[in-house]
Amino acid sequence: MKRRLTISIICLLIITGSFAQELANFAGREPVISPEIKGKEVVFRIAAPYAATVKLLGSWMKDNNSAAEMTKNEKGLWSVTIETPSPELYTYSFIVDGLSLTDPNNVFMQRDGTRYLSVLLIPGELTSNYYEATQRGNLSQVWYDSPTIGTTRRMFVYTPFGYETGIERYPVLYLLHGAGGDEDAWSTMGRTCQIMDNLIQKKLAKPMLVVMPNGNPGQQAARTLLLPEKTFDRNDPKNADIYVHSIVKDIVPYIEKNFRVISKPGSRAIAGLSMGAGHTIRCTNLYPGFFSYICPLSNGIRVADDKAKADYDAQFRALKKAGYKLYFLACGDADFLIESARTLDATLTRNGLKHTFFVNGGGHTWSNWRIYLDTFGPQLFR
Repeated sequence: MKRRLTISIICLLIITGSFAQELANFAGREPVISPEIKGKEVVFRIAAPYAATVKLLGSWMKDNNSAAEMTKNEKGLWSVTIETPSPELYTYSFIVDGLSLTDPNNVFMQRDGTRYLSVLLIPGELTSNYYEATQRGNLSQVWYDSPTIGTTRRMFVYTPFGYETGIERYPVLYLLHGAGGDEDAWSTMGRTCQIMDNLIQKKLAKPMLVVMPNGNPGQQAARTLLLPEKTFDRNDPKNADIYVHSIVKDIVPYIEKNFRVISKPGSRAIAGLSMGAGHTIRCTNLYPGFFSYICPLSNGIRVADDKAKADYDAQFRALKKAGYKLYFLACGDADFLIESARTLDATLTRNGLKHTFFVNGGGHTWSNWRIYLDTFGPQLFR
């Protein structure tokens, strides 16, 4: 009880301090700026006058033991200066007397499932497409009926610059998230809108729609909407691949009926990370020829025995016969799913399916998934 009371008091004091920082300009005091990028250094600050210890923990650090100690001045303002990390989109938090908190002075935040994290975006060549372009598309929250799953569901739809005022029809990329994510994941953590806006404006990618559904069949939408969820028995045969079927039977038909798109396989692409890569592989194997551009990211297949090997061989031969234009497989060399990606690479090769196996450094992270979108995006619909 005492610990809860202490934590509540700390939170109240920090919130009060944050509110006071918002009023700093009116009170004639210097506002708190955090983070502040100053060339080769970045300064982080937080007002916590009654805290005993404050640390900075960032995704650029190796682990929790690398947290940087912050120092307090006479006004109760804690700060730390670090060497500017290499260009990338990072997340960070403050550890105030053992309690993890976001930066109250930073409006740039991301939600990763149930976690909210403050963001540090370092400019550079790698991140050039992560910033806002001058020609920006729109992101819509779209509700659609899913008879396959038996409920109304939500998906996010990106439309490129000029879509609302034009008459032409566009190809579509169906972009799937991973486990723990939802329809908001790719647009928030993946910077999908910014990446696509920049690629299209630079004429590196064809203008296209990007559809980002919720891959959790029991959810109507992200849990932030507090809607009731449904439980599916995975052992029940009628629930097998229910979400994968809904992509082809519910989502694609809705998009092709309600948006100005090209309703042909050659104008359909599907990609996904981790769990979404599994959905991508399963969907294109169950419905060969439906999508012409196939991009599984940070996952692959697992072959347990000779029967599984034979089944996969038959599926991929059917995919080859149906035809496709691009098969882009990507995975980090430190990813815990790299072996499943290598198995998929070997299976595609054995069955004569032309494909790209893009292997880079790093692991199972959004840093890589943003890179992959930035890489395969320009290869779609060519």
